[in-house]
Amino acid sequence: MPGETVTEFAPVLYTLGFGVLAGGISLFLSRLISPRRRHTPMKFLPVECGQVPLGEGRSHFMMQYYAYILMFVVFDVMAIFLYLWGVSLFSVPRAATLPIMAFLGVMFSAMGYALYLSGKKGIW
Repeated sequence: MPGETVTEFAPVLYTLGFGVLAGGISLFLSRLISPRRRHTPMKFLPVECGQVPLGEGRSHFMMQYYAYILMFVVFDVMAIFLYLWGVSLFSVPRAATLPIMAFLGVMFSAMGYALYLSGKKGIW
């Protein structure tokens, strides 16, 4: 913008310069201090808690708590938006309640679906 000088951006430039300088020094020192050893073939073997794994690496994962996780996400998002709406409730016009009601309808339909899934025995 006209009239702005570099001195107004000095704190931002100092912070950027410090970050680049500190990062460069850290990378240089870690490269300088790190050990230089040859890797043995044993180093690249897959291990599980210090033991060589046995059997297949992939297995069926039961989604026992899927419905409860879905309910948590729904309540979490709903709480964030309802808090913001509640804080500004007296300063917004009445027409602003219609979008929040639509939002609640979408959230409660997701909650109903999660409750429906929690009642199904197929996911247990």
